Amino acid sequence: MSHLNTIATPQLWALTIVVLLGLLAADFAVTRRPHEVAMREAVGWSIFYLALPAAFGVLLWQVYGRTPAMEFYTGYVVEKSLSVDNLFVFMLLLAAFAVPAALAQRVLLYGIVGALVLRAIFIAAGAAVLQTGAWAFLLFGAVLLATAVKVMRDAMRAEQFHVDIDSMRSVRLMRRFMPVTSEYHGGKLTVTRGGRRALTPLALVVVAVFMTDVVFAVDSVPAVYGVTEDPYLVFATNAFALLGLRALYFVLRNVLDRLRHLNYGLAIILAFIGVKLVLHWAHKVWEQVPDIPTELSLGVIAVTLATVTATSIVANRREAAREGSPVP
Repeated sequence: MSHLNTIATPQLWALTIVVLLGLLAADFAVTRRPHEVAMREAVGWSIFYLALPAAFGVLLWQVYGRTPAMEFYTGYVVEKSLSVDNLFVFMLLLAAFAVPAALAQRVLLYGIVGALVLRAIFIAAGAAVLQTGAWAFLLFGAVLLATAVKVMRDAMRAEQFHVDIDSMRSVRLMRRFMPVTSEYHGGKLTVTRGGRRALTPLALVVVAVFMTDVVFAVDSVPAVYGVTEDPYLVFATNAFALLGLRALYFVLRNVLDRLRHLNYGLAIILAFIGVKLVLHWAHKVWEQVPDIPTELSLGVIAVTLATVTATSIVANRREAAREGSPVP
C-alpha cells in the first residue's frame, strides 16, 4: 500500500472549491441573458482565464517550491491541449443540434460543469487506485497508449468526422421517455405543453455534451497523473483548463477545423505520457530504470504542439494555393 504525497491541506481544498464555485457563478451570471459573444468579449475572458493559472503557478512556486509549480504548469499544458479537442467535438454538437448562437455559451457552460464533476470523481478514483500500489501506473500507461493508438487511427482516416444525432443512444433514450419540442425556448431545458412536461432541444444537446465529457475524462485524468501524483494538482490543472473553455471556444471556433494535424499531436502526447507512466512503474520496481523528468515532459509536449500547429498552417496554405484561394 503506497501513500500519495500532496501539498494540499483541508483548508487549501476548501479555499480552492470556494474560488471555483465563485468563478462558475460569475460565468452563469454572464450567460444568464442569452447573447451572441463578440470576439472582444471572448478574448477578454480568455486572457483572464490564462492569467489565472499563470499566477497560480507562481504562487505554488513561492509557497511550495519549484517541483509542484513545474508539475502544475506541465499538467495544465496537457489538459489545455486535450481540451481543444473537446472544443472541436462541442463545435460539431452545436452545429448538429442547430443551437442558436445566443445559446451556445450556456450549452458550453453546462458542459464545463459536467466535466468538472466527472473529473473530480475520476481524480478521486485514480487516487484510490494509485494507493493500492505501483501497478496502477502500468494500468494508466496502458490506457493512454491504447487511447493514443485510437486517436492516431482516427486522425489518419480520410473521411470527415461528423455527428449523427439520431444514432446517439442518450438522445434516443430521452426521446423515448419524454416528448421533445421542435424549437428552442431560450435557455429553458423543459417547458409545459398541453399540461405535460416536455424537453427542449437544449436539454438534448446538454446531455450529449455531458456524455462526451465522460469519454474525455477517461483520457485526461490518467494523462495528468502521468505528470504528477498529487490529486490536488491533478484537480487544479483540470479545473483551470476547463474554466476557460467557454470563452476559448468563441476565440477558436473559426480556426478549430484548420488545426488539421492536432489529433496527430494529441496522439503523440498521449503515447509519450503513457510511456512515461510505464517507465515510472518500472522505476518503482527496478530503480535502475530511468524516470522521465517533468521538465523534459513539458518540453516534449510544447514542441509537439508547436510542430503540429506549424504543419497545419503549412498544409492549409498549400491547399489554398492549389485551389487559388487566400488562406483565411
